Amino acid sequence: MMILLRELAGLFIDDGALALAILAVVGLAGMAAVLMPNTPLAAGAVLLFGCLAALVSSVARTDRH
Repeated sequence: MMILLRELAGLFIDDGALALAILAVVGLAGMAAVLMPNTPLAAGAVLLFGCLAALVSSVARTDRH
C-alpha cells in the first residue's frame, strides 16, 4: 500500500525542491495580494516571475547533474 502511495505522489511531485519553491512563490503572491489589495497586478507579477525563476532554477540544477 505504501509503495502505491509513493508512486501516486511521484506522478505529481517529481522534483521536491521545485514543488517547495512553487509553494513558497504562491505564499509570497498571497501575501502580496493581502498586503496590496489595490494592486492585484503585483501579486500576479510575483506569481509569474517567481514560478519562472523556480522553473529555470530547477532546469539549471537538473542540467548540472
